[in-house]
Amino acid sequence: MLAELRIENFAIIDQVHLQLGAGLITFTGETGAGKSILIDAVELLLGGRSDMTMIRSGADYAYVEGLFQLDTAMRNALGPTLESEQLLDDPDQVLIAREIRTNGRNVARINGRSVGVAFLRQVGEHLIDVHGQSEHLSLLRVHHHLSLLDGYAGVAPLLNAYQVTYHKLMALRHELAELRQAERDAARRLDTLGYQVNEIEAAHLNPDEESTLRDERNRLANSEGLASAVQAALLALDEGTPESPAITDLFGQITHSLSHLARLDPSQESLNETASGILDSLTELNRELRRYLEGIEFNPRRLDQVEERLELIHNLKRKYGDSIAAVLAYALKARAEMETITHAGERIQQLETEEQALLKSLGKEGLALSQRRQQQAEKLARAVESELEELQMTGTRFQVDFQRRPDPQGVPLEDGQRLAFDANGIERVEFLISPNLGEDLKPLVKIASGGETSRLMLALKNVLASADHIPTLIFDEIDQGIGGRVGGVVGHKLWKLARQHQVLCVTHLPQLAAFGTQHFHVEKEVQAGRTLTLVRRLEGEGRLLELAQMLGGTSQGTLQSAREILQNVEKQTSE
Repeated sequence: MLAELRIENFAIIDQVHLQLGAGLITFTGETGAGKSILIDAVELLLGGRSDMTMIRSGADYAYVEGLFQLDTAMRNALGPTLESEQLLDDPDQVLIAREIRTNGRNVARINGRSVGVAFLRQVGEHLIDVHGQSEHLSLLRVHHHLSLLDGYAGVAPLLNAYQVTYHKLMALRHELAELRQAERDAARRLDTLGYQVNEIEAAHLNPDEESTLRDERNRLANSEGLASAVQAALLALDEGTPESPAITDLFGQITHSLSHLARLDPSQESLNETASGILDSLTELNRELRRYLEGIEFNPRRLDQVEERLELIHNLKRKYGDSIAAVLAYALKARAEMETITHAGERIQQLETEEQALLKSLGKEGLALSQRRQQQAEKLARAVESELEELQMTGTRFQVDFQRRPDPQGVPLEDGQRLAFDANGIERVEFLISPNLGEDLKPLVKIASGGETSRLMLALKNVLASADHIPTLIFDEIDQGIGGRVGGVVGHKLWKLARQHQVLCVTHLPQLAAFGTQHFHVEKEVQAGRTLTLVRRLEGEGRLLELAQMLGGTSQGTLQSAREILQNVEKQTSE
C-alpha cells in the first residue's frame, strides 16, 4: 500500500507530506481546491506523462515521491522484476520518485536509482489503480478482463495444465517450422552442399602441404640462381683456380703443418685437433653442397603444377575457411547437414503426428477451461448487476462476452470445429454493459464516463476484489452524478472494498466521506500573495465541522446531521 506521499512544487502545491494507513482514506474540499492535483501527482509518480507546466510558478523543479509497503503477494509479483534490475534494497518496501525540471530534465527513480519511464510505468501498474479522469483504468483494458474473470472463477489448475501443453506445442511447432523451411530449400541446398563437399574432397587436401608446396615453388622458381650460388661455393671450396687454390687444399696444408707442430710440441695437440675438425667440416660441407646441387632441377612444368596446386588451395580457403584445416572442417559440417536434410522428412512426419496429439489434448483442456469460465461468468454477471442495483443503477445489465475464432490450424473440438488459441485459452473475453433498459449490450470501454462509469467500476471492484491484486485503488469523484442516499451506499461499499485494498477516494458527499478511516481536507490558501494548496488530516471536532460544511454550512442542524451520519457509519462498520 501507499504509506507516504511527498509532493513539492507541483502545480499550486508548495509542499505536502501525507502519511497514509490501510483502509478507506477520503479527501474532501471545495471544487478547485486541488484534490485532483493530488491525483495528477500520483499519476505522474506511476509513470504518467510529464509536462513542465506541472512545475509550480517560480520553482526550478517539481518532485513527487511515494513510499510503498509490500505485502507477500506484492513481493512475489514485483520482487523478481526489481531484483533483475538490481533495484530491490528492502523486500518489504519500495521508494518511487519522479522529478521534472525547468531545463527539460525528467528523472524517474526506484529506490534511489534512475530508471526509464516505461519501466516505472510497468512497476506502477502493480501498485496503484486510478479510477476517474485518468488513463490508468485497468478495467477498461480489454486484455485485463480475462485475468480478472480467471481470478474470480478460480481456474488456476485448469489454466496451468492448459499452458503446459500449449508451451510444448509451441516448441514443437517451432522445430517443425525450421524443418519445413529446410525441406523447402532441401533440393537447392543439397545441390550446393554436394558441390561443396565434392570440391573439397576431390582436392585430397593435406593439412601440412601448403608450407611444403611454398618451399618447393621457391626452389623451382629460383633454380638457376640456386645452382649458380652452389657452383660458386664449390669452386672456391673444392676446385679452385690457377690464381686462387681451393680452400680445402689450402686448409690441407694448414693441417699438415699443425700436425708437424704437435709432434714437435705435444702441448699444441689441441690446435691440430681443431684444424682436423675444420677440415672434416669442410669436406662434409662439400658433400652436402654437391648433393643439393644434384637435387636442383630446372623444371618449368613442375613449377606450373605447384602454382596450380597453391591456387586451388587459395580458392578453397577463400570459400570455406582461413586454413586447410578449416576447409576440411567445413566439409565435415556440410556432409552432416546433408545427412540431416536427407532425414528431415522422417522427422517432420513424426513431429506432425505429435502435433496432432498435442492439439487434441489442448482442445480438451481448452474446452474444460472455457466451460469453467462460462459457468462462473454467469455468477459474476449476476453479482455485478446486484451491486449496481444497490448503487441505483437498476435495470443495468452486465455480461461477459466470449469470442471464438475459427482457424484451420487451431485446436480441434469434438464437433469437428477448429478454433484459434493462444496461451490463455480458446477464446477472448470482454465485459459488456447496458446501463439503461431497452439498450443493447455494449463493450465496457464504450460506455459513458462520469458517475455511471465510477459506480460500475466500484461494483466490479467489489465483486472482483479477491481477483484483483493491485493493493491501492484511487477513486476520483466516484460520487459524480449521485445523491446523498446513494452516497452512503457507495461509502459502505468502498469501506468493504477497503478491507482487502487500500482505497483513496476524492468525494463531495459527506455520507461517503464519513466512512473514511482517515479523512483529509484539501483547501486553497493565499500566503504572501501566492495561492497554495494545503492538505491536513481531520479528526474529532474538525471532521464533524467539515461534514457539516459539506451538508450546506455550519449550523446546529447540519452539525446534528453530521453526527447522525457518523453514528450511522459507526453502526454499519461495527456489524
